[in-house]
Formats: sequence, C-alpha cells, structure tokens
Amino acid sequence: MIDVRPSQQMRDLGVVQHGAGILAEPALTFTLPAERNEAERITDELFAAMERIGQVHPFAKGMGIAAPQIGIGRTAAVVQPPGDAPAIILLNPKITDRSDELDEQYEGCLSFFDVRGLVPRPLKITVETTALTGETVTTVYERGLARLIHHEIDHLDGLLYTTRMRTGITPIPVEEYRQTGRAWAYEQ
Repeated sequence: MIDVRPSQQMRDLGVVQHGAGILAEPALTFTLPAERNEAERITDELFAAMERIGQVHPFAKGMGIAAPQIGIGRTAAVVQPPGDAPAIILLNPKITDRSDELDEQYEGCLSFFDVRGLVPRPLKITVETTALTGETVTTVYERGLARLIHHEIDHLDGLLYTTRMRTGITPIPVEEYRQTGRAWAYEQ
C-alpha cells in the first residue's frame, strides 16, 4: 500500500496547496444582493468540497474552507462547527472586535495538511457578514468557534495561520503533533 501524505490527499480532493498565489491575495468582496447567484454558486462549491474532504478525513472539532482554497478569489467561506450544529456561511466577513484575552492552540490547514502550528487567537471575536439580501449581520463567536471563523477570515484576507504564530515558533509535522496530546482544530 502506498502511503499518501495528507497534503497530497487534500490536493487530490481539489484543495489549493501552500505556495499558490491565490492563497496570498485578498479575495474580492461580493456586491449583494446583485451577486446573489454568484455567492450561492460559490457557497454550493464550498459545501461540495467539504463533503468530499469529510468522506476521507474526520473532523471531530469542526472544519472550515474558504473560497481561495478551492481556487476562487471571492470572500466566501463555510465553517462546520463540531457536532450537529448547522454550518456557518461567511460572505464578506470582517472582524470588527476581538477580545484581548488570547488562547494558543494547534491549528491545521487543508492547504498544508502535513503540519500543525501553535497559533494564538482571541477567545472572542465579533464578525460582520453580508446576507444574500444585502443586509449586514453581526455575530459574536467564542472559543473554538471563534478560532475556526478567524482562521477562515484570514484566508479571505490572504493570510495563512503561520503569519499569526509567535516569533520562533514553527509548524511541526502532523505525526509529531499527534504525540503532543494537544489535538485541537481539524483533527480527531
């Protein structure tokens, strides 16, 4: 049996990998409701990608995917919280407030799935999104869900979690991460 690296597995499932220019560029916002059909189409593609990925990798702590990760440079992302909670669709999301209190946990990224990195993030964020009808919606997210949402918004801003890591801290191989006992995001 051939051992396929996690990043190769994600590439095979259609996830754009680290080094691709689209992951380093800010995505274009939607004009809603004028671009409603486009936003719905992209959201459907994100859900389809999550479904494909979820069939080969369990995500007990939740997962998310942003449009640039499937090669679309628009400000759309989908986050599936852990458990049976409904998925969260983020269109034109902006973090408008964040707590000063931080939590540092390991994160993984579908775009470089061979490693995990310790990332400090606010325990609470306030996010403005645009509804398909054009209204602005404000939601407060806390703890693990705040981390997932923040990670995806970073993708839409052209940032990877490595830019958030403390100086001197580098990602570790997924095999080493699994031995830390600190499993968190994107991992069972």
